[in-house]
Amino acid sequence: MTSTVAVIGLGAMGLPMATRLAERFAVRGFDIAAERIALAAEAGVTPAASAADAVDGADAVLVAVRTGAQLEALLFGEDGLAPHLADGAVVILTSTVGTDGIDAIAAQLAAHGAQLVDAPLSGGPVRAGEGDLLIVVGATPTALETARPVLDQLASTLSIVGDKPGDGQALKTVNQLLCGVHIAAAAEALALADALGLDRARTLDALTAGAANSFMLGNRGPRALQAYDEEGAEVLSRLDIFVKDLGIVGDAARRAHLSTPVAAAAEQLFLLGEAQGLGALDDSAVIRVVAPERLS
Repeated sequence: MTSTVAVIGLGAMGLPMATRLAERFAVRGFDIAAERIALAAEAGVTPAASAADAVDGADAVLVAVRTGAQLEALLFGEDGLAPHLADGAVVILTSTVGTDGIDAIAAQLAAHGAQLVDAPLSGGPVRAGEGDLLIVVGATPTALETARPVLDQLASTLSIVGDKPGDGQALKTVNQLLCGVHIAAAAEALALADALGLDRARTLDALTAGAANSFMLGNRGPRALQAYDEEGAEVLSRLDIFVKDLGIVGDAARRAHLSTPVAAAAEQLFLLGEAQGLGALDDSAVIRVVAPERLS
């Protein structure tokens, strides 16, 4: 039975996840920023003096990193966490890092008596705090049994897509191909509406009511309409995240010898946005790459 959970990193997603988990489990949290630890303590999370202290004796350890190399360094680098993991503990990888190297990391963890649960998630900070995330999982049945209570507490939609680490990353890669393309297509459509002299808000209402609608159009469209405002849209997902994720898509496609020209075109838009200094803005700001100035 899972009773103690460690959350390493209390950022935009880590803190609400830790808060949500603290409703059911004993949760220890660590972050390099003292103010994040203080916020976690106010939410019922036990502060840890170090990441090693946080994972000591924990049944499950949640980690969010940007790349597979960062995951490897966190677990096996200097002062890595692997030697401090309890026997039988599961490391739940919540971020999108791609499939490359996941098998080797899982094997290294197994040598330390721990297991990797590949569980990339989607949904943003608000949904994380409400337990309303979409999580796709690749894990052995034994690891899944340990991690399941934690995942159930965080997810409204939990999809078990395979029985080994890497399967979750593979499905999330496919998911991010579609998401990146849909955001880029929504930006082009709204920019074209503007260029044709249409009211963009009315255009968005009409499009989302018909066959052209998609989740990303309905979700990112209203924020794209704010992209030219002085303060811009609230940042719910940074533009440079899709630089990373569509890069993962491209790498996976090349390894599979599969052509993905539409995803490649979308990736170029996000790369241009990053080069133009938009990387830290909401990803809906990619509309400013298509149309740097509002036309109407």
